[in-house]
Amino acid sequence: MIHFPSPTSFDTPLLVGYSGGLDSTVLLHWLWHSVQAGGSGVRAVHVHHGLQPDADAWASHCQHQCDAWGIPLAVHRVTVDLQAGMGLEGAARLARRAAFSTELRAGEMLALAQHQDDQAETFLLRALRGAGVDGLAAMAPQAAFGNHVLWRPLLQVPRSALLAYAQAHGLDWIEDPSNLSDAPDRNFLRLHVMPLLRQRWPHAAEALSGSAVHCGQLRGMLDEEEEELLQHVQAAPRVLSVALLRQLSAERRARVLRRWVLAQGAPALPASVLRQLEDTLLPVAPDRDAQVRWRQHSIRLWRGHWYLLPAALPALPQGWRVDWDGRSPLSLPDGGQLQLLGTPGFDAPLQVRARQGGERIQLPGRDHSHALKDCLQREHLAPWRRAQLPLLFAGSQLQAAADVVLSAPLQAWLQQHDAQLHWRPGGW
Repeated sequence: MIHFPSPTSFDTPLLVGYSGGLDSTVLLHWLWHSVQAGGSGVRAVHVHHGLQPDADAWASHCQHQCDAWGIPLAVHRVTVDLQAGMGLEGAARLARRAAFSTELRAGEMLALAQHQDDQAETFLLRALRGAGVDGLAAMAPQAAFGNHVLWRPLLQVPRSALLAYAQAHGLDWIEDPSNLSDAPDRNFLRLHVMPLLRQRWPHAAEALSGSAVHCGQLRGMLDEEEEELLQHVQAAPRVLSVALLRQLSAERRARVLRRWVLAQGAPALPASVLRQLEDTLLPVAPDRDAQVRWRQHSIRLWRGHWYLLPAALPALPQGWRVDWDGRSPLSLPDGGQLQLLGTPGFDAPLQVRARQGGERIQLPGRDHSHALKDCLQREHLAPWRRAQLPLLFAGSQLQAAADVVLSAPLQAWLQQHDAQLHWRPGGW
């Protein structure tokens, strides 16, 4: 006999996703009791999808229930984009996540009511789609949600225990008629497959959920290994050594690459892009210029390293120029920025221009000027950076190429004033 958990104390304020259905009603009531037992604050959020005729009545039900329990409720009306190519369930899920992100306050944790039966269904769905260990790990009890934490405290609790809890406490909840349709894959599993499995294996949901836990533990160990490997092959946050990547097996390389791009906020690497990287980019000679693109990003080879870049980097417009006194940061047309740090400003304004080609600069310790192009090559500045490089002039004399190459006069002035230039390119 599996019992519902007793109220528990917690220190973090919670935002509870509250649809008004059985699962979220039980979760909210349980957490409300936990607050009364000495925990932190609880708020609720109801997402009004507008997909059912009774959607307004559901929002009113949730408001009435929260008023009775003294729980603040925020109702978010969302538009579900049915043209996004994700299907109704996927589009509704995306709209909910956006509403949760909007409503979450600093320091709050998001609590959702997924339970053991949900976990079993997720495991089966992903297995039927050919998922690997990452997918079969299904839902984690705690996971990152933007800058917040997503908590699923009921993930090991069967739905039967939730129903028993609700009946024991006389709770009222909403029955969504869409749950009776077996058109969605998850509903088909819930309505037809899981009851059949339970006839033969009464503990099917518990077993499938347990398999998801084992996969989650394995994924955790793989994550630790991948992080160590990533630190080994990573020359900088967006730069990997091709020579070190080649030392890994194809399977480990794929996992490291997936972890790399996600850590930099890029979209997940599809299997087709991983094959392109393996088959077309990895064998290329290190001194060649080649790249693989997906969505709005690219991985580009340059001088033996892979660089993760926006697919289309902005450049400074030809002929652009502006005077800058250094007293405040200078916003560049490509979205980048120049700053003068450590001193109030230049003695006299400098003119900032886009590169035209053919510029020369007098370097510290040299009697004659040097071609800027040669200086940038010696500094190993990537070609896509050069198109974004702002140049600083005093009259006709080039003083600096951003913070990459400094002239003798400007370097002396910066040292005298204990100051420095800082350039942030656009597009990042």
